[in-house]
Amino acid sequence: MKVLVVNIGSTSFKYRLYDMPSETLLARGGVERIGEEASRSYVLLDGKTIERIAPVPDHGSALAACIEQLTDPTSGCLSNAEEISAIGFKAVHAGDVSGAPIVDDHVLDAMDKYSIVAPAHNPPYIRAMRQLRERFSSIPLVAAFETGFHQTAPEANRTYAIPYEWTEKLGIRRYGFHGASHRFIAQRLAEITGRQDLRVVSCHLGGSSSLCAISAGKSLGATMGMSPQSGLPNNNRAGDFDPFALPLIARETGLDLTGILDRLASDGGLKGVSGVGADLRDVETAADAGNKRAQLAIDLFVASIRDYLGSFIIRLGGIDAIVFTGGIGENSSRIRLAVCQGLDELGILLDGGKNANPKGEVVISADESRVAIWVMPTNEEIVVARQTVEALESRTSS
Repeated sequence: MKVLVVNIGSTSFKYRLYDMPSETLLARGGVERIGEEASRSYVLLDGKTIERIAPVPDHGSALAACIEQLTDPTSGCLSNAEEISAIGFKAVHAGDVSGAPIVDDHVLDAMDKYSIVAPAHNPPYIRAMRQLRERFSSIPLVAAFETGFHQTAPEANRTYAIPYEWTEKLGIRRYGFHGASHRFIAQRLAEITGRQDLRVVSCHLGGSSSLCAISAGKSLGATMGMSPQSGLPNNNRAGDFDPFALPLIARETGLDLTGILDRLASDGGLKGVSGVGADLRDVETAADAGNKRAQLAIDLFVASIRDYLGSFIIRLGGIDAIVFTGGIGENSSRIRLAVCQGLDELGILLDGGKNANPKGEVVISADESRVAIWVMPTNEEIVVARQTVEALESRTSS
């Protein structure tokens, strides 16, 4: 069974093609600069990159361009598009519609309803899904929602202290995101250790960051709440923020609500505090050069991670492992050191040498550490591929 896993941006289309259930990666590629004259379609097959520069007007055309490369008689790995059994999407938010359903009008309408709280994510996915349903009607689409993994969180961990009718009628609650990444960490750590009972805090740190408390492979909740804008400070998103500051900002700046939210979502986080940029590597360089605001951005990022880490240890009733993943989690020894520093009494001891330059899946805790500290590359795409297969099998059995 061939499954195409798709990750969509406003002007990009990235994919991986898997042969399931062996989980063999057959190809990966995508299209950049969709809607421009110089769109770049590329595919990596057998270690070779094949690319083409030509206009790609929309996401439906992007998939067509990718399939054309995958079915090229001289260099492709498919004979025709019918070999693709399904397309799985790393979808974000549709409220109470979660898990990994087959995409239909009900799913699309639910995603559209929640576009207001996921404006950078839902609209391009909805457009792409509608285009693909029209162009490739014979290929089922599956939306593997980021919120799905967190449905096991207790109600108390998912409910805001707001007028309860807003929770019941409007669906205002803590949903949690980065579900594919946290699910992968839970599954992979159980595979490696042979233990199904682990208490884990998964730290997905990157351009978008979140922590998740995992007990015996199930989520007890994550740092992101109603929207992907909340929780930890992100590269350019503010994270947790007191809504009662909004009237003051509006009065003093002249911005309306939409304008304020746009700034919080684009000029907040590391970028907003440091004044340097959204990339942590640039912020770290500036901090090393004596930039106090850059150092402040790093310090508050670490402080937020540690606050949630402590909270999640209590929620879990103890901890067996901390896992760092994502671009920052895997590559910033500085952040890992700062997060774990001074936690010896909790049984969390980092090994400085192991932390310096870890590669792949590796333990970086000291030998005497009671808590295992891991660096582990995530694989969200394979999780989506597995969920897509499950969705197809469920539909067939029913």
